[in-house]
Amino acid sequence: MRKHFVERLVKDEEGAALVEYSLLIGIITVAAVASILLVGPWVGRQWTALTGALGL
Repeated sequence: MRKHFVERLVKDEEGAALVEYSLLIGIITVAAVASILLVGPWVGRQWTALTGALGL
């Protein structure tokens, strides 16, 4: 019974796909957060300059 379970796990590719998708989601999340942290201050400065130029 144990051998059958191990053989089934080895042949099952759904688990591998789940791990791959999880890693991909993690990488995309890290990239999105890094982009926001890097670009955020620049956007803030641009917004402040724009509102100052418009006199708002």
